[in-house]
Formats: sequence, structure tokens, C-alpha cells
Amino acid sequence: MGAIGLSFCTLFLLACEPRQTPPTQTESAPKTGSLPNTLTPEEVSQGWILLWDGETTFGWQAMGEAAWQIENGVLSAAAGNSGWLATNAQFADYLLKLEYRTAADGNSGVFLRSLKEGEPHLTGYELQICDSHASYTTGSLVNHIKAKPVATDTDRWQSYEITVQGDHFLVQLNGEQILDARTEAHRTGHIGLQYNQGKKIEFRNLKLKPLGLEPLFDGESLKGWRKVDRPNKPMPHHWSVGEGLMHVEKGAGQLETEKTFKDFVFQLDIRTNAPDPDTHPNSGVFFRGDAGGFWTGYESQIRNQFESDDRTKPVDFGTGGLYFYHPARRVIPNDGEFFTKTIAAKGRHIAVWVNGYPVSDYVDRRAEGRNARKEARLEGGTFSLQAHDPTTNLDFRNLRAVELPER
Repeated sequence: MGAIGLSFCTLFLLACEPRQTPPTQTESAPKTGSLPNTLTPEEVSQGWILLWDGETTFGWQAMGEAAWQIENGVLSAAAGNSGWLATNAQFADYLLKLEYRTAADGNSGVFLRSLKEGEPHLTGYELQICDSHASYTTGSLVNHIKAKPVATDTDRWQSYEITVQGDHFLVQLNGEQILDARTEAHRTGHIGLQYNQGKKIEFRNLKLKPLGLEPLFDGESLKGWRKVDRPNKPMPHHWSVGEGLMHVEKGAGQLETEKTFKDFVFQLDIRTNAPDPDTHPNSGVFFRGDAGGFWTGYESQIRNQFESDDRTKPVDFGTGGLYFYHPARRVIPNDGEFFTKTIAAKGRHIAVWVNGYPVSDYVDRRAEGRNARKEARLEGGTFSLQAHDPTTNLDFRNLRAVELPER
């Protein structure tokens, strides 16, 4: 069902409440990714995530007074005062794909590396959507760099592909490169969608692939990782490497990185190996933990169990949920199948995607401190993989991460 003429308050509530979401591929989802706002299995394996789920404003915040609408897989604005939608997550280097549609006199834009405070075209970059602008036409970085002039077929969907890496910006419009330039005014921030009063704009297919992630697992050894036992009451937990997989059985315990991360994007592939359909292995990915500390920091849950055949009712926060704080709004994966988890943390904000689908979006508003169970932990720490109990049986692969730069 579409949401028409949404106010700011309504958008905020939609962003916080789970709604109907696309089925997983085991539930007759499109296997080709040909439908709007879906990812192909190849895109998932390559680390792509959906910035917009096609149905709600989960993971976004409305700025200003634009009346955003959602209908038939399209996000649009055509009435109200000017404003913009901002991702709650922040990114630094990425490949961004999206489609937009507007009339011949349309005037909109996509904000890159912007802040929510202040004017987004000043705190970050505005990628222009306006063929008729006197100086900065479609594809330009407004007030920074002019793009090659192009004439788009108005009222048809236009395709943007934007590479943002360090100070280098590449922009393709409908497959044609129209900008290749460098500027280093801003290094990280939110992505935003602009609405100018009286100029209808439509968006769909917003997809992002984080760039610059470095491997944390060489596929051959546990180099760069260390085993941590449960204190006072050690229990066996066995970690091994074979065929490019990191395998764990039994527990309780953990395997943690020697390297620490503060603000980051972390991606990894996970498979839970269940002995029977009624058993769902329980594990987690910890981050910003204390080196050598047992199950410290924040935990992104791994548990593919849900109630009453309803994937919107996760058991024990569900895979991708933030344990104690934010249940996954939908359990995406199945036991016995590899799935990809993406965790993005910047300051107090944490977001999680499973197979590219956004399942958690959380802002920790507690007083700052070191104990994430009691306080908002903003300082850096280790990543840890959890061995939960004697039934633990999991495989991990393709672990990779990148530290986000400071503003």
C-alpha cells in the first residue's frame, strides 16, 4: 500500500515501524532482480545494499517540509515546501546507483557526503538534476564542477551511476560519462534526495556498494584474529579454517580481531548450520568491543528464527537485530544458506542490512561511556565473532571492513 501526502511526523513513524517487506528468494521473490528496488544474487554477493526498500522511509529522515509520497515502488514529492530526505547512515567512498524521473522544467538533486545540520549543498555536494540550469546542468556538482552538457528524455526514467572515492568523482548518466573530476572539500556524510517547491521529482532503485573495504580474513589462516575464552568458567569452542571458510563449533567463546575500528562499514558472509529444522544456531557479530573482553561492545544478532511463520516477528531480536536495542524488522536468511550482513556505524548511529535489505536502524541516545550494555559506546574497539553455546555451528567468509574518515 502506498503512503500518500506524508507529513514529517508520519514519515518518522513509518521509518520506525516495520511494514510489509519483500519476500526472500525462498518465498518466491524475483530471482533476477529485474523488479525495481531489488538486488540480484550477484549484487548481494558483491556487497550492494538497498538504500531504499521501495515501501517505507525506514533508514531515512525527512528534512524540511516536502510532502513525500510512496506508491508502486516509487518515492516522489510534488507538493509542499522544499525539503530533502537524508539517509540516517553515513558513507565515505561508494558506488551509488539510482533512477529518477522529472519533467522538462524539473529541478532537483542528489546530496552526497552532506550533513543534516545546515544546508546540504554546502555541508556536502549537490549532484544536479536540472537540464536547464544556467551554469550547473544535470550531472554537475553545484558550485564545484560543471558536467558535460546533456539533454535527457524528459518524463522517462533516467539512470545515474556515481562513483565517490576519496577526492575523485565519476558520474554516468544513462551509461554516458558526463563528469570525471576531483574535489576534496568533504570526505564523509549522508546521502540525500532533494525536492524543490513546485517541481515534481520521482526516485527508485537506490542502491549503494561501499568501496575501499579491506579483507580481515585471508581464507587460509586465523592471522589477525585471536581466541578469547569465557572467563572463570571456560567452555570449549573450536575455530578452524578450510576451503576459504572460517568455521566454529561449540562455545561459549569468541574470535576477535587484533585491529580496532571506531566508525566503519563491515561486511561478511555467514552460514548457520542447523542439525534439524527446529534448531536455529545462535551467534552474533560484536563491534566496538574491549580487546580481550568477553562479549563486549554492541552485538548484531545471528538467529534465523521467527514466530508463527511470520518473518516480521523475530525470535531473540533476529538476524541483523541489535541485541537489547533494536529487533530486526524482518528475518531475511535461512539456516544452511550463506547470507551477507552489512554493518555501518558512525558515531551514535548504527544500521544493519541482511542480503542488502535494511533490517536495523538505531541511534544510541544514552550518555557516552565504555560499556555498550549500559552506555553509548562511541570509541573504537574490536570485531568479534561469537561462539554462543554447545550447539554452535557456523561458517564465515569474505570478512572485510573500512574505517570511515572524520569530518
